[in-house]
Amino acid sequence: MKKTIKAAAALLLSGLLAFSFAGCQQQETGAGDSTQSSVAESGAASEETSQDASEAADTEESSIDRIKAAGKIIMSTNAEFEPFEYMDGTDIVGIDVDISKKIAEKLGVELQINNTSFDALTAELASGKCDFVAAGMSKDPTREESVDFSDPYFSATQSIIVLKDSDIKSSEDLAGKTIGVQLGTTGDQYCTENVEGADVQRMNKAVDAVSDLIAGRLDAVVVDNFPAKKLVANNSDKIMMLDEALTGEEYCIAVPKGDTELLDLINETLQEMEESGELDEIVGNYMSEE
Repeated sequence: MKKTIKAAAALLLSGLLAFSFAGCQQQETGAGDSTQSSVAESGAASEETSQDASEAADTEESSIDRIKAAGKIIMSTNAEFEPFEYMDGTDIVGIDVDISKKIAEKLGVELQINNTSFDALTAELASGKCDFVAAGMSKDPTREESVDFSDPYFSATQSIIVLKDSDIKSSEDLAGKTIGVQLGTTGDQYCTENVEGADVQRMNKAVDAVSDLIAGRLDAVVVDNFPAKKLVANNSDKIMMLDEALTGEEYCIAVPKGDTELLDLINETLQEMEESGELDEIVGNYMSEE
């Protein structure tokens, strides 16, 4: 009897242990399913986020699309730089304006011109107030930090303007002199960095510097050679331009940093104008007016 009871007890205990073990296995399997489900859901969410980001990138509007949608392209300049940009009555005209009209024409939009001080042009471009800058602007490393430049379309130099009876005969004679320049230009940079002991007077307009030269408040004016010719021609009885060139540089059109789409279109326009002879014709028209 005792043996029978013991056998029955052993059989019951064995069954309970088997049931308990099966339950543990079931719980462990359930936890595994939950983890796998969580990983699958996380992967799906990640894939969905990636897809949303990709779709957002695809729908982001390019500068060309934005310009065409607006029906206009905005150029900023400083209309105090004849013959590249200057006032003719209430209109802004010049070489850069004619080139910019061709860019607008290629896009099938109107050209809008902002007139501001030369030293504010790159900041205006970076802030989005304009689409590009055309202002007889020379490409240099400092400006390249904030904007991208097109291929060059005009070669220029910096020239020295003096009174006809001046004792300044060359760049060496500029040392220690009072020199007028247009603020933010290559002439400003050259005189500040290279002319020993110079008192550099910075002005918003090159014509104001020439007025101060004639009035005896300056010893010389340093400005790009093409505008220098115009300034001298308008005051040929009082001032003259020295033969010596201070620098060699090239004018380019500036676009926002990284806007390769607009830059490519501008370069394409300049190349077409050069190959057709239209660029030389535009420059020649303004040169013939001297």
